[in-house]
Amino acid sequence: MPDILKTKGLKAAISSALLLGLAPVFGKQAILLGFSPLAVVAFRTTGAVLLLMIPLLLFNRKYFYIYPVGLIGCVVAGVINGIGSILYYTALSHLDASIGQLLYSFYPLFVAFWLLLDRHPLSRLTIFRLGLALPGIYLLLQTGGAHVDIEGAVMMLGAAILYALHLIINQRILYEVPAPTVAFYTLSAMAITVTAAYLIFNPQIPSTDITWWPILAMALITFLSRLALFQGVKHLGGLQTAILGLGELIITVVLSYFWLGDRLSLIQWIGAGLLSASLFLVGYDKLTPDKRKTTGMLAWLNPPKINPTDYPGQQ
Repeated sequence: MPDILKTKGLKAAISSALLLGLAPVFGKQAILLGFSPLAVVAFRTTGAVLLLMIPLLLFNRKYFYIYPVGLIGCVVAGVINGIGSILYYTALSHLDASIGQLLYSFYPLFVAFWLLLDRHPLSRLTIFRLGLALPGIYLLLQTGGAHVDIEGAVMMLGAAILYALHLIINQRILYEVPAPTVAFYTLSAMAITVTAAYLIFNPQIPSTDITWWPILAMALITFLSRLALFQGVKHLGGLQTAILGLGELIITVVLSYFWLGDRLSLIQWIGAGLLSASLFLVGYDKLTPDKRKTTGMLAWLNPPKINPTDYPGQQ
C-alpha cells in the first residue's frame, strides 16, 4: 500500500472516530429533550443525505455512477445499518451514553467474525481478545445492586453486529467505487429504512417548542463521519478502520462524564478496562492490506469479469 494512501486512510479513519464519538452524546441529548429514538434516527439520517446530495448534484455528478451489483450492495448495507441504528438509539434510551458506547465498541471483534465467514482467517490473538472481552462486558453491566437494562444491552450488541456487517459489505464495493458514491447510496438506503420505521411505528411530529440543535448537529456529524469512514475503509480495510474507530469510545466517555453526568462504578471501570484492552490488542495482529477475493460469502458483490471475446467482433 503506498504510504500516501495509507496516510490518507489513517487521517480519514481517525477523523471519523472523533466525529462518531460525538454522535451518542447528541443523540442522548435529543432523546432527553423529547425526541423519540426513531425520530432521532430518521431526522439525522435524512439530513445527512441532503447534506451529501446537494454538493454532489451541484459539483460532482460523476459520483452518482455505480455498477448495478455495487448499488445492490450499498442498498443491502444501508438497510442493515438502518436497522442497526434503530437498535442503537432505542438502546440508548435505556442506557447511559457511556455504557452504550462501550458495548457498541465491541464491533471490531464482530468485524473480525464477519471477515472469518468471508474467508479471512482469525489469529490466536483475536480468539484471546474474545476471552478478555466477554468477562469485560459482564462486569460493565453491573451497577451495584441492580443490572443495566438487559434489553437495552442486547439491542446495543445487535447494533454492533449489524454495523460490522455493513462495514465489510461496503469494503467489497469500495475496491471499485469512490467513497462519496458508497456513502451517498448507503446513507440513502439507510434513510429510507429508518424513515419508514418512524412513519410506521412512531409517526409523531415533535413539539414546536423542542430545540432541534442536537438533531442538526447529528446530521452534520453523520454526513462528515460517513465520508471519512468509507475513505478509511477504502484505503485501510474494514478491520483496521474499526480499530482506529475505537477513538470514538474515549470521546464519548469523556463528554458523557462532563456533559451528561454519567458515572461508572469501580467494577464497571474494570469491565471497561478489560473490554478496551481486548479491542486495543487488535493493533498487535498482523494486518495487511486487503486484496479482492473471488471467494467468500460476499463474493457476489464483485463486479463481473468481462472477457474480450465477449464483445462483438472480438475473437
